[in-house]
Amino acid sequence: MRRYKRTLATVALVVTMVTGTAGWASGNAQQAVTGGPEGVRAWVADGLPDPQRMTPRQIDAFFDELSPAARERLALRHPAVVGNLDGAPVRLRYAANARSLEGDPRFAGRQVLAYDPRGRGQVAVVEGDLERAEHVAVVVPGSDVDAARSESLLDKAEALYEATGERVAVVAWAGYTTPVGVGWDAATGGLAEAGAGRLVRFAEGLAATGAPEPAVFCHSYGSVVCGLAAHELKARDIVVHGSPGLRADNVAGLHTSARVWAAKDPDDWISKVPNVRLLGLGHGADPTGPGFGARPVPAADAQGHDGYFAPGTQSLRAFAAIAEGDVADGDVADGDVIDGGVIEGDVR
Repeated sequence: MRRYKRTLATVALVVTMVTGTAGWASGNAQQAVTGGPEGVRAWVADGLPDPQRMTPRQIDAFFDELSPAARERLALRHPAVVGNLDGAPVRLRYAANARSLEGDPRFAGRQVLAYDPRGRGQVAVVEGDLERAEHVAVVVPGSDVDAARSESLLDKAEALYEATGERVAVVAWAGYTTPVGVGWDAATGGLAEAGAGRLVRFAEGLAATGAPEPAVFCHSYGSVVCGLAAHELKARDIVVHGSPGLRADNVAGLHTSARVWAAKDPDDWISKVPNVRLLGLGHGADPTGPGFGARPVPAADAQGHDGYFAPGTQSLRAFAAIAEGDVADGDVADGDVIDGGVIEGDVR
């Protein structure tokens, strides 16, 4: 009985702390978008294979067997499907999404790798040459990002692309249903679980089309997505920043072969969020904590919760070096790069 009362008291304390954190009580419940892309029924009705039952490699093989003219016809007839098929040819997806977004000024002139209008809308936009780049980075956002509100995510992808001297293809991936505000959705893992599956499949699609394993940069609630995806995610590096936790006690608990990095600046309000996980509430240990085992990324001059990609910051320079594969098995420390491992001083 005493243990039961103590458990109830702990739950009450956690709920009070989480919902009492500044701004944490706002936000509305969201329904995660899952399943195949819009238009699949019409696709299957045309006698085409159900993409929901195919792996990205199988989708890649399907398109390999088609003539260029047949591919173009599919992109014209079924742009909503082709534009969202992980494993389909990159340029064909660009063309299909340009057709789906025709007349929409939001992404004019952009290389749109995915666009799904369902729910609040999901989108993936590429900076650079995804087909030829030796290194690829994927930027995964936290709350409040969707197709209509993607400017900050696109700015981060562009900043990382420029910081690498335009040598890395960078994907701004708003490919899951994010929480709105910092309410109950942000404190629980439902949307992250749905997003994790979508991120895993997206990365498998990159691999199927010949792209190298990416460095994945995961911000805030997006780091929860990456933590849940980690054991299946085809990634060279997982870099979390402004993270409330990865739903694991330590790096070993992620069950990943990727190198795991973590950054948190001193002014980030995420430090006020309790690092707990109890009855589905909270996301667990702080990945920047000494016992977690992540490689530290310098972030002392980053700007608040959303400023890790600000030009000139140590964090952006470190991110660029990681994205370019310039960091060996050493740790990034104090913004300096030492031969064989850590980041060289003023890298860019």
